[in-house]
Amino acid sequence: MSGDTIRASTFRKVVTTSSTGTTSSEKRRIQLTLSVEDVDFDPKESHLRIKGRNIEESKYVKNGAYHTIDLEPNRKFTLIKTCWDTIFLNRLEMACDAGRDADLAAVVMHHGLAYVCLITKHMTVTKAKLEVNIPKKGRGSTTQHDKAVNRFYEAVLQAVTRHIDFGVVKVLLIASPGFVNENFLKFVRKEMITRSELKYLNEHQSKMVLAKSSSGHKHALSEVLGDQKVMSRLTETKAAKEVQALEDFMKMLNDNPDQAFYGYKHVSQACESGAISKLLVTDDLFRSQESVKTRRLYVKLVEDVKSGGGEVLVFSKLHVSGERYVVYIYIHLSVCVCVPTGVYDFTEFTPITNTQVGSNQWRGCDP
Repeated sequence: MSGDTIRASTFRKVVTTSSTGTTSSEKRRIQLTLSVEDVDFDPKESHLRIKGRNIEESKYVKNGAYHTIDLEPNRKFTLIKTCWDTIFLNRLEMACDAGRDADLAAVVMHHGLAYVCLITKHMTVTKAKLEVNIPKKGRGSTTQHDKAVNRFYEAVLQAVTRHIDFGVVKVLLIASPGFVNENFLKFVRKEMITRSELKYLNEHQSKMVLAKSSSGHKHALSEVLGDQKVMSRLTETKAAKEVQALEDFMKMLNDNPDQAFYGYKHVSQACESGAISKLLVTDDLFRSQESVKTRRLYVKLVEDVKSGGGEVLVFSKLHVSGERYVVYIYIHLSVCVCVPTGVYDFTEFTPITNTQVGSNQWRGCDP
């Protein structure tokens, strides 16, 4: 995050001038230490771009010069923070291997387009995006169409076998509009019979769950995971816990709006009285650009809720539930809590009402 210091090897274009005045340029690998100003993460490629100013002068880069370091898996670097608090340490431990605890996988598809994803508690990782041109059925013959469909199903099947470890994954969601997912599953079962390398999928057929979606795009995962019939099949997965918590919160807004509160002031007051049973918070609050002091307020709030016996769920914008969470809650300023009835004097708080969902009043909550 902004304000951190990172040290890593990188490439820099170096211009040299000869004694005759001619110039030449070449790329050199150098070690730089940057004061971080901006971070951009691509979850599909697991690629991190870090922009900042050089703070240790080297032979080729002056102090204060801007540079961008690209980080990718298996690349060594050193990260220096002013404070390694519990939030940072926990997130670092869990993020070391995005696929290690990804016990939910999903294929969302329609004709010619498919996404293969791993869904952890904290993020949704796109492992493959597949696009195949499928021609329309001809009047007299469907041969070209059928061949293209089979190529598409084969490409999806190869991506599934390459990226999904069924020893870890408990459920594979296959979602699509119409009957695309059913036809794909029929294709898989047929291939399992004729191809020896796919016979291991036989014992995992019970993990394959069909679901309906409005499209084959990745954002359709949000509606799929919100379906109660689908959720009942995902109760054993870690990712289902975050999705269900958000569903419970939205139901509370409709049924018992006097039990939901937001804004740092109101939530911290509830925390002081031990009234919080469940705290929902987005990870953006722990990347506060305002000040380290502001960030530490939220870290302390999380630690106090945990010490008081409350449950804390940290939503990430990279997780499908976190993407949906943004729709309802202004992500940089809001904290949500579920307070058991009769535990606290509700007259001191401003409850969330149904009319506030999606309105500008969310932006008025105090940080």
